[in-house]
Amino acid sequence: MLRVLAVDDEVPALEELAYLLRQDDRIEQVATAADGVTALQDMVQMIGAGERLDGVFLDIRMPGLDGLDLARLVGGFPSPPRLVFVTAHEECAVQAFELEAVDYMLKPVRAERLAEAVRRLEAATSPAPEPGQDDVIPVELGGRTRFVPQQAVRFAEAKGDYVRLHTVDGSYLVRMSLAALERRWSEAGFIRIHRSTLVSAKHVSELRFEGGRVSLTVGTETLQVSRRHSRQVREQLVRQHRGVIS
Repeated sequence: MLRVLAVDDEVPALEELAYLLRQDDRIEQVATAADGVTALQDMVQMIGAGERLDGVFLDIRMPGLDGLDLARLVGGFPSPPRLVFVTAHEECAVQAFELEAVDYMLKPVRAERLAEAVRRLEAATSPAPEPGQDDVIPVELGGRTRFVPQQAVRFAEAKGDYVRLHTVDGSYLVRMSLAALERRWSEAGFIRIHRSTLVSAKHVSELRFEGGRVSLTVGTETLQVSRRHSRQVREQLVRQHRGVIS
């Protein structure tokens, strides 16, 4: 079960959010803070006391230390809690997901929408798969949930606040950052070839050098490698396919 902190300088909004969170069976404990400074102090105290904190439901526009600044500070913790932004402002979504937020909710908070945010938080805080176990990404498809296994993904592309997973039988859009996916799958042989592209090394069939440019063949796709990543990509592929690429 999840232990969370709700942060909002508007008392009625904070009380409503805390009430709704406490109605969710997946939530074990809800602490509250009415401003960013108090929230930061509470988090430091919790961590110092060895208490677990899984997620922070965080407003953005607050006096003093606002939600985005607080999120940046939290990101420096050794094991930072996951973030869910709860705000009346749509324009900060890109910044929020750059800070690897699990979700971005608009006020007024609806119970159904909050339940979805809790589901995403729960998924984000689940233990990483054991070595050799295939990780699975749930993808929402018009009322259905399809589970896309890691082994089926050839490459992934950043698409704004989403990532598109390309598989043998199609592509799927999932709300997460490419950086988060890279951390999650790097041990499984996924390598960054461009700031917006992550590739499964085992699906790479060819590495090309043409006119100073480097490209990869993945299935029927030709993917460009950025100059910045060229050397690292080649070295990683050689290590993982030793004797195949010369």
